[in-house]
Amino acid sequence: MQFLIDFILHIDVHLANLVNSFGLWSYALMFLIILIETGVVVLPFLPGDSLLFAAGALSANANNILDAWILWIGFFIVSLIGDSLNYFIGRTIGQKLLNTKIGHFIKPEQIKETEKFYEKHGAIAIILARYMPIIRTLAPFVAATSNFPYLRFFKYSLIGTFSWASIAVWAGYFFGNIPFVRKHFTMIILAIIIVTILPAVIGFIKTRTKKTKN
Repeated sequence: MQFLIDFILHIDVHLANLVNSFGLWSYALMFLIILIETGVVVLPFLPGDSLLFAAGALSANANNILDAWILWIGFFIVSLIGDSLNYFIGRTIGQKLLNTKIGHFIKPEQIKETEKFYEKHGAIAIILARYMPIIRTLAPFVAATSNFPYLRFFKYSLIGTFSWASIAVWAGYFFGNIPFVRKHFTMIILAIIIVTILPAVIGFIKTRTKKTKN
């Protein structure tokens, strides 16, 4: 866990080392991380937002082999595939998975929070969830277990993944190499993490408060 935290907070350094070590294979590794984060429902804690931002920033460096267009299209496609994979896991073995040891990685309150998110926002929640760590991984799974029609889910997933990949990669590309941003990169990554998980944290606190009152 300590390694994961260090990797996320200093992702610019680790990503640069990854690219230097693996060259073009680093594309495959980054795409695999996003595919796992979005497609494997029991691993919702991988660094999606910060990875896309850092990769976009790195691609703006003239001395780097990464191409922003390849990153953008690649992240969009793998996150879309991951959403569908996650959905079909939920549709085929959803409840059974939750009852296994692997399912213990998913906390009941996380499922409930995602269900409430759906109840509050409706189908648009599939788009909004893309910007919220943990919930974005659980959203396709919960949609499937709630018998949400796949074609309708796919339509909103398409919009969500496209906008998410576009904003994250191009924000990194255009802003990641500004001197102030580079100097305070760790703090900015931390701010991105805090902003994206804040709604989930607030929701969790509200749920715990209601349970305490009851």
